[in-house]
Order: sequence, then C-alpha cells, then structure tokens
Amino acid sequence: MNIENFKVTSKIKLSDYPCDFAGDFKSKEEAREVLNNNIVKMSEYQDKLFAQSKYALLIIFQALDAAGKDGAIKHVMSGLNPQGTQVVSFKQPSTEELDHDYLWRINKSLPERGRIGVFNRSHYEEVLVVRVHNLVKYQKLPAEVIGNNIWEKRFEQIRNYEKYLSQNGLVQLKFFLHLSKKEQKKRFLKRLDDPSKNWKFSASDLTERKYWDDYQKCYEEAINETSTKHSPWFIIPADVKWFSRLLISEVINYTLKNLDLNYPEVNTDQKKILDECKEKLLQE
Repeated sequence: MNIENFKVTSKIKLSDYPCDFAGDFKSKEEAREVLNNNIVKMSEYQDKLFAQSKYALLIIFQALDAAGKDGAIKHVMSGLNPQGTQVVSFKQPSTEELDHDYLWRINKSLPERGRIGVFNRSHYEEVLVVRVHNLVKYQKLPAEVIGNNIWEKRFEQIRNYEKYLSQNGLVQLKFFLHLSKKEQKKRFLKRLDDPSKNWKFSASDLTERKYWDDYQKCYEEAINETSTKHSPWFIIPADVKWFSRLLISEVINYTLKNLDLNYPEVNTDQKKILDECKEKLLQE
C-alpha cells in the first residue's frame, strides 16, 4: 500500500478525498490477515524502540463523532506492550487546565523516550471545536490576544511546537479519520438501536452534527496549515472500518521501520562483565 497517497504534502480539499475508499483488497478477511501481521511487526518495533530509548512516537487521532477513533486505537494497538504505551483522551478542559496555556496539558502528557503515546483528540481541539463554537472567550485570555488573526497565530504556535518536539526526538503522526455524513448517521442509529451501545450516544452528538460544514472547513484549514515534513497529517478514509485500521497500521509500521531501530550493543568491557556473570551462574 502506498501510504504517500494519504499523506498531506500540499494544500488539499477534503471533498477530494473519498470517505469510503477501501483499496484493492478482495475481501475483509484478506485485509484482516495483513492487519494481524502488521500488529506483530509493530510489537517487534516497539520492543526495539523501548530498548534503544532515543525516540518517542506520538500518534494523534482527530475526527468527528462516530468516526472510529476508539475502535482504531483498540484494534491497531492491541499487540503493543502496555508498559511502553500510554493512551490519553482529551476531554473538555478542567478549571486547572484553563488556568494555563492550551498546550500545557498536552506537554505534560507527552510520551517519554522509548515509549509510544496515543492521543485521542489533542491540542487540535483548540482550532476545531473551540473555533466552531467560539469558546476562546472562556479561556481567560487578555483582550489584546483575541483578535481576527488568533487562529493564524495558533497555527503558527502549533507548527513551532511540533517542530521543537521533532528536533528533540519525538516522532509525530497525525491521523484525521475522514467520515461521511451519511455513514455517521448510520452509526448513530446503530448506537441508538443497540442497548449495549446506548452509552456511546449523547444528545450533544446531534447538536454537533448541525455544525458539520463548519467542522469540515476548520479541519481542512487546520490540516493545510499544520501538515509538515516532521509532523504530517494522514487523511484516513473512515467509512470502511477494517480498511482505516489497516491503513493506520501501515503508516505506523512504515514510520517505525524508517527510524532504523536496533537493540543497544554492549562494548567489550560490558561483554566481559556479562560473561563473568554467566560463569558465576553456571557454577552455582
């Protein structure tokens, strides 16, 4: 699979990206087999990432409701070692978080070297839901900071922040799960019809759906303004769940493979100590 077809390297229009694309797979089962193989490979890469402890990997998921963020995280990351993985879900900011800059809660949740961090939503909420609903007025900012160009400033801040992280060994992948309005409706109805999924639905989901066009516009601009070589966006067709999960696993594995990860090698003195320890154990 050529992941470059889904990577944003120039200005795009979301309407040019089909939500229901599913590649050339002959069956869902065929795709599942590839996904399972990718999960095994990802586990092997993670082991080396942890042992080498030079890089950290941050994976960001952004999408509208019912696009499949939770399912993608659950399935694609199923083979990872929990000791080297952390998942953070960002909800509405708390009072404490509103008393700091908008990147404060992001910064303290970043993965350590050798670990894989997964963000379910992220700092991009600050140029998405905050923008759509004009929530910036509740962020205790000085009047002179809030102006017509506040979003351009935030895009610049995010680009600079992500460049800084990259220059300090934090590898970043950003996935936008591109869901169609028709498929969202279908998934909402499924949640309402299935008692085991009722808890996933909220009346606010319908309220947000009214702002569909506004969100599409804000997502498009955010992606165009912040997809860079060191922190790229990937537009993931989300109508077909099994394909979106497979594509995400392909991107992650490709990225880890190109880090040239290896287990640390011991020098001559360290090898001598290990040999001595082995000899003592054998003599017990």
